[in-house]
Amino acid sequence: MPTDTVPFRPVSGEGHSTWAERALFGLHEISKILCAPTETVGIIRNVLAVLESFVDLNNAVVALFDAAGNVETIIGTEADDAAARRYFDSIPEQAVGQIAVSRQPLLVPDVTGDTRYGFATSQAWTVGAGRIGVIGVPILSRDRLVGVMLLDRPAIPEESVVGSMDVCLLSMVAGLMGQMVRLHRLVQRDRENLLHDSGLAQPAPPVADGGGYMGIVGDSPALRAVLQKVEIVARSDVTVLLRGESGTGKELFAQAIHQASPRHRKPFVKLNCAALPESVLESELFGHEKGAFTGAIGQRKGRFELADGGTLFMDEIGEISPSFQAKLLRVLQEGEFERVGGTRTLKVDVRVVTATNRNLEEAVSKGRFRADLYYRLSVIPIFLPPLRDRPTDIPMLANEFLRRFNETNRTSLTIASDGMDVLTTCYFPGNVRELENCIRRTATLAPGQTIGAADFACRSDGCLSSIFWRPAAPAPGPGRHPAVSDVAGDTGAATELPVLPAPRSSSQSSPQSSAAPDPAKCPSSAVCSAAQGEWSPQRDELLEAMETAGWVQAKAARILGLTPRQIGYALRKNGISIKKF
Repeated sequence: MPTDTVPFRPVSGEGHSTWAERALFGLHEISKILCAPTETVGIIRNVLAVLESFVDLNNAVVALFDAAGNVETIIGTEADDAAARRYFDSIPEQAVGQIAVSRQPLLVPDVTGDTRYGFATSQAWTVGAGRIGVIGVPILSRDRLVGVMLLDRPAIPEESVVGSMDVCLLSMVAGLMGQMVRLHRLVQRDRENLLHDSGLAQPAPPVADGGGYMGIVGDSPALRAVLQKVEIVARSDVTVLLRGESGTGKELFAQAIHQASPRHRKPFVKLNCAALPESVLESELFGHEKGAFTGAIGQRKGRFELADGGTLFMDEIGEISPSFQAKLLRVLQEGEFERVGGTRTLKVDVRVVTATNRNLEEAVSKGRFRADLYYRLSVIPIFLPPLRDRPTDIPMLANEFLRRFNETNRTSLTIASDGMDVLTTCYFPGNVRELENCIRRTATLAPGQTIGAADFACRSDGCLSSIFWRPAAPAPGPGRHPAVSDVAGDTGAATELPVLPAPRSSSQSSPQSSAAPDPAKCPSSAVCSAAQGEWSPQRDELLEAMETAGWVQAKAARILGLTPRQIGYALRKNGISIKKF
């Protein structure tokens, strides 16, 4: 078969079409896609899918640049953005630079024979001879580079003209794509100007330098699963209940739901239900009329009115009283309420997103939370993973928090590899919030420009989060440490919390490795007792404080120098039931 004849669409008696006919048909299909009223990323992804029918490609990616020449967006043939980024990063920098500087197509018939652009020496492109070739073309708009398109395909024989023909077709597609990108950016800029002039512009959510969806940093499978669910849920107006431990970023996920929803141009209003007493909470949510109570010198709109058309985020929903639960239930069911001291019924259109770290099912079974309100709130429950279930996100989060610290304090600190090893082996019972505080504390006290392992508080016995962390563990067996066995899944040596010990096989365990640390080497008895699993002294201390305070948690907290929330957490972890009189 001649090299310029490809089996594609039967137009002749032999059932073959020439390259010119194939290219014309392909450009026609792609031009229809480029004219579709869809977002830029979706259009480019559809174009790459069509190109698979006209070019014998294995994989393809398009990288769009911003005005400064930095990579702004990477689009692959599939919807997996992380896979597209990895593929683009595998392309040698010399190849991308050649396309960007020369603004000319790049053709590598066989990567194993390439000595100019670095494919032959790249581990990512270590393949057999005569297997893979690479084509890259610039995406231009009025002589300005807006991106590059790169793809790999089966290797091209030296005597074949197929590579040159594919380069010609891809260059034409890239030219059409460049005009589309320019027009989309002009429309987006005009839209932002109109919104700004009309006062409807919403602040864009912060996006970390290391990437992230709606400002949520991370790329672990657990986080990606949650973000995928957020994208689906955001399309509708159903009530969402965010579940997760303290410090997992529930407010950030609520903002992501709002920003990804059709309501993103309307207000996003938030309220912490645990921060206000019931009387004030009712006024905050529903508003009040003038003279409704002492100090009500004027009419005031509540959070429901302020969020009309948008989203209302209610954090710590499990802390509201039973009497207030009935009032909230009516608003969720009917979408109407009266201001405090008023008689006029107001109707609002608000999407409600709530969050809690409490076990609402247990509260319902014990009569502390209304079952009908629970079912109304928990239409779509989303469980946020704790940081220990997404350890691969810790380096990205740590670098992002350090970047913010450097930006605020005009410093240029970095984290050394041994310092990052410390972070990735920490348990972080306080989740992302504790990691952020750890980075801030360490960066503030760091003696040099590089944060090493010795700079972290856990290395000097200064991290006390382990005092309030006691995992539910079965009775210790042989070679099993009573305090950390279930935390790390370890069967070997004991270590100080919250740093996870490295896994060890049973053959490596020894009586010396599981023995308790020498008390003389423990500068803090509280941390040493946590590391050794000796929780009885803490339990006795809690019991004594509660007895002294008459089993009032707030008083016991003041005795021990803790917050009521901390002492409540310690009581639950130590299995101490509250006595009621």
